[in-house]
Amino acid sequence: MATTVRETRADTTPASLQLPGLLLGVGLGGFLDGILLHQLLRWHHMLSSTDDDRIGVRYYDPHTVSGLEMNTLWDGVFHTVCWLAVLGGLAVLYARVTTGRRRVWASRVLWGWILAGWGLFNLVEGVLDHHVLGIHHVHSGAYQVWWDIAFLVLGALLLAGGRLLWRGGRSYDPAAPDAGREGRAA
Repeated sequence: MATTVRETRADTTPASLQLPGLLLGVGLGGFLDGILLHQLLRWHHMLSSTDDDRIGVRYYDPHTVSGLEMNTLWDGVFHTVCWLAVLGGLAVLYARVTTGRRRVWASRVLWGWILAGWGLFNLVEGVLDHHVLGIHHVHSGAYQVWWDIAFLVLGALLLAGGRLLWRGGRSYDPAAPDAGREGRAA
């Protein structure tokens, strides 16, 4: 009688790539947001719309030196959180995957979770900062609501694309003998 990999390894569960992938995606998505929208395009900073926010934060005009200093400080806090998310994702990934790390980095499952994490970042940050708190918008001005909605749509597309990618990949089982490029189904 033939035995399957699942039957011979019924008592072991392969390390999940979900948490490290989500953490990496949140951190990398945040870095992309901060570098592209805050620094390169200079469309907004963390507190650039507090003149009409919903929580009463003091306004720091990003077009003045003192206002830019405060906005840059809060951008730094934001980047610190992104850095900690990436560091945490790498630490969890390193702890969970002790063999076949090259295969994991090439797997659809990990990259699907990373895309999902980036999408999750856009959705949470977009709803919270742009709509609920109103502390900044993607691109202030006459069409700011459309920029904010586009940011949320991008987040939903990244989350859906990540789901398709991880669902199409095979689970990584570090204990599977001769695991292929993406590991054996677990």
